[in-house]
Amino acid sequence: MSWEENVKKVVPYVPGEQPKTKVIKLNTNENPYPPSDKVKHALEHFDIDSLRLYPDVNGGELRTKLSEVYSVDEEKIFVGVGSDDVLAVAFLTFFAGKKPILFPDITYSFYDVWADLYDIPYEMIPLDDDFRIKKEDYFRPNGGIVIPNPNAPTGVEKSIEALEEIVSKNKDSVVIIDEAYVDFGAKSMLPLIDKYDNLLVVQTFSKSRCMAGVRIGMAFGNPKLINYMNDVKFSINSYTMNRLTVAAGVAMLEDSAYFEEMTNRVIATRERTKVALRELGFEFPDSKSNFIFARHKQVAAKEIFEAAKKNGIFMRWWGKPRIDNYLRISIGTDEQMDEMIAFLKEYLK
Repeated sequence: MSWEENVKKVVPYVPGEQPKTKVIKLNTNENPYPPSDKVKHALEHFDIDSLRLYPDVNGGELRTKLSEVYSVDEEKIFVGVGSDDVLAVAFLTFFAGKKPILFPDITYSFYDVWADLYDIPYEMIPLDDDFRIKKEDYFRPNGGIVIPNPNAPTGVEKSIEALEEIVSKNKDSVVIIDEAYVDFGAKSMLPLIDKYDNLLVVQTFSKSRCMAGVRIGMAFGNPKLINYMNDVKFSINSYTMNRLTVAAGVAMLEDSAYFEEMTNRVIATRERTKVALRELGFEFPDSKSNFIFARHKQVAAKEIFEAAKKNGIFMRWWGKPRIDNYLRISIGTDEQMDEMIAFLKEYLK
């Protein structure tokens, strides 16, 4: 018998390409701006000797600072190595039933990977023709629900009222709202975690807090949800948040003015880019994220993707049904977006 017969075989998540050369990188939704100088200061003055000690299993000062900034009790906060880690633990914790979990057919492509990896039955619910979630599709028996808001890769925001209705009609299931992009103009479900004990809100430092390279994610929910997640986490790896990460995260949270300045800058650039893209013949759903999901009325997305890449401009393109003619364009600096627009003007002639 070959040992490979006992291997867990899954189709892995495929991240955006990380080029080694200097390019205009608009394919992975990273923030184009660096973290606050307070992060640099914190790391320069970090107590290196403390690295010989294990970190706090609950995230220590980071969890305390999150509690302060978000006005949420510490017992209602879970932290992990990026929101991917947080979501993976949540899948393992809450989706152990036999009924299928539900999530959109066009969405973050890690959801079905985790479901396959953990043997969780699932159904992908089609978005409508305008790439919008139909709330009624989630009013049926299920083993759990996952909805990103704003959605990825479309950037479309679902109203708080509609999401609350989904949560309220599924009190026997845990509903996860993945808010990776919420700080770019959308409304958060966080104020509702005390109203619904089946609601888990997940956020990240990777986008609006300019720290994709540090890997910090968090979940907010009632203490019972958080305790269950900790039980699973402590059964796998108690010490997920290292001391350097905690120090960097705390420092970033202490600079709320910088956080607001950077998110507002990205939003302004996004809105300006929307105008420029429309003038060039692109169409797209309205985005409340740090990217635009666009197609050209005449030129195929794959053609534009390949031509842009040859010119050192990286976008994201999927050859998948329903979205094979769309490009996801992350919002960079004003200078980067101007260069992208200039390239498109010339190419689309």
